[in-house]
Formats: sequence, C-alpha cells, structure tokens
Amino acid sequence: MIDWFLLGVIAMASFTASLFFFRFWRETRDFLFLAFALAFLIEGACRTSMLLTRHPNEASPWIYVVRLVGFLLVLGAIVNKNRSRSA
Repeated sequence: MIDWFLLGVIAMASFTASLFFFRFWRETRDFLFLAFALAFLIEGACRTSMLLTRHPNEASPWIYVVRLVGFLLVLGAIVNKNRSRSA
C-alpha cells in the first residue's frame, strides 16, 4: 500500500515539475526548458502507468526504455544549447 502511495507522490511531483518547466518555456522559448518539461511528463506518465498495473514491476525493460527516451531528450537539448552557444 505504501508503495502505491509513494508512486503517486512521485508521479504528482513529476507532473508538477513538468508544468513549471512548460511555463518557463512559454516565457523564454528556450528548447532546454521544453526538453525538461517533456522529460518530467514522460517520467510522470511512466509512474502513473505503474500505478495502474496490478503488480508494478520496476525491473521491466520497457520502463527503462521509456525513461531512457526522457533522459536522451534532455541530453540532446543540453548538447544543442552548448553547440549553439559556441557558434
């Protein structure tokens, strides 16, 4: 029972962080903020999908693939920001 509660707390925190980063992106139009917003949105959706399963399995490879997409999105935005700054 406490595991599901903590999964819900993490999902809610991820969605909240996503909303903050969307607001920052809307004000600045900086792609890095959009990447962070999407990464937190993906993480929140991943945690929510774990909540909806009967037996959440953190060791499932699909969960790690979804999280990898979010992290690669942020990494790509960081590389893009540093490349545009040096040009």
